[in-house]
Amino acid sequence: MDRDLIPAAEACRILGISAATLYAYVSRGLLESRPGADHRSRVYRRQDVERLAQRKRLGRGPARGAAQSLDRGLPVLETRISLIRPDGPYYRGRSAVAAAEAGATLEDIARLLWDCGSQDPFADPPGDWPARIAPLATDAALPPLSRAMAAIPLLALHVPHSFQADQPTRRAVAATLLRQNAALLVARRPAGPVHRLLADAWRPGDADFAGLVRAALVLCADHELNVSAFAARVVASTGAHLHATVCAGLAALSGPRHGGATARAYALVESARDSTDIARFIAKRWQRGEDLPGFGHALYPDGDPRAATLLAMLRATPVDADAMRTLEAVITAAEAASGRRPNVDFTLAAICLAHDLPAAPALSMFAAGRLAGWLAHALEQQAQGQLIRPRASYTGLQPEADADVAHD
Repeated sequence: MDRDLIPAAEACRILGISAATLYAYVSRGLLESRPGADHRSRVYRRQDVERLAQRKRLGRGPARGAAQSLDRGLPVLETRISLIRPDGPYYRGRSAVAAAEAGATLEDIARLLWDCGSQDPFADPPGDWPARIAPLATDAALPPLSRAMAAIPLLALHVPHSFQADQPTRRAVAATLLRQNAALLVARRPAGPVHRLLADAWRPGDADFAGLVRAALVLCADHELNVSAFAARVVASTGAHLHATVCAGLAALSGPRHGGATARAYALVESARDSTDIARFIAKRWQRGEDLPGFGHALYPDGDPRAATLLAMLRATPVDADAMRTLEAVITAAEAASGRRPNVDFTLAAICLAHDLPAAPALSMFAAGRLAGWLAHALEQQAQGQLIRPRASYTGLQPEADADVAHD
């Protein structure tokens, strides 16, 4: 057995808990378990167990609560934007899953998330690229997120400072920015609706594919205080331009542990497809202690409802039969090996794989949709007028010790 994988008894000893409490930790997403060598027992990663033990040693009370709040722990701020429940996210009290199934567009969801009331911030066309930005905005050789992050700060020079404007003006700026970001992701001229702009860039004339993109954008629009939303919200709290908050969100989304997980999920399926036995490939990978990107979600222990909705739609559309068989085999093998079900990262990758597209559009769909949520958080934070500035618990060398070392 891998030395990093330890049996349940050892994990209980390190944590000072009973087996029942250990299983409760797993069900709550605090720890991961994997099949043991005999496939009947469960093993745990030593570093995960020791990290959890260290968190327990912080003690109870405010200090411990503050430390745990940074990883899906205690709520740290209030929002009226979205709520996460076992059946999926709710946008201002309305089910995102139901909205996707009912045919809502990203623009519909943006109006809801931004609390527009009777205002339609999308009433005016977005216009074309400014002359100085057009060459950069339409340079298809650049990676999509890099192109967007390079052009958006320059676009800010052409619009009023959002923090100083009234709410209707801010929403109008946000609407233009939502369309411009989508256009930057596919190196085209901005035009709505967003799902058609993206779908026509990747698979022109495919109405079924456009429907999948529409639903994906709606389901990706917001997910409470996720990493990228928090990054955007922190920047917004300083009074920065909406364009700056969007760049912060894009930067956070690009990481492999956030939006970049779509590329890792895509690569997992590609590797599985090249193997002679998909079930064995997935099982061996899991038993070696490697992760299964695109599977499992700490906030949805019974499965990600967003993924279930997109998979149902994907299965109902005409796609390449061989690609779909591979996807189904990976899903079955992953659940058999780990007990985990697909999350939204996997389904975005699956949409691309089933339509013979590369991995990049999966992340672009995520970025185009989630921008609506970042802007909602930015608008809400700036309306509150508070700076987000948490404190850190210093664990380094103390000044007294530093002085002693200097005199040695």
